[in-house]
Amino acid sequence: MNIENMKSQMRKGMLEFCVLLQLAKGDAYASEIITKMKEAHLIVMEGTLYPLLTRLKNDGLLCYRWEESPSGPPRKYYSLTQSGREFLFHLESSWHELEKSVNHLLQSHDNQNTEIQ
Repeated sequence: MNIENMKSQMRKGMLEFCVLLQLAKGDAYASEIITKMKEAHLIVMEGTLYPLLTRLKNDGLLCYRWEESPSGPPRKYYSLTQSGREFLFHLESSWHELEKSVNHLLQSHDNQNTEIQ
């Protein structure tokens, strides 16, 4: 199995959660979201982000508004809806449960490796 492929699949699985987390901090347009994801070392391409934003909007988790830009065409700013905030709350709870489980398994694995050495 290719490790880079596995890492890519793991990042894709977390992308929706990360976008919602970013928008929970405040409204943003797509380029801002991409920049913030890159700052967090999550590489996201426009071809991945735009369909995701559309799907989240169609699911009622996001809404958007157009705002004039001082430099260029108007920008589409995305924000969480109330349903989006509730959905994010449940995702965060699930993340913490998963994190706890994975950390438990990692600790068991680390302990086992220490015993072998």
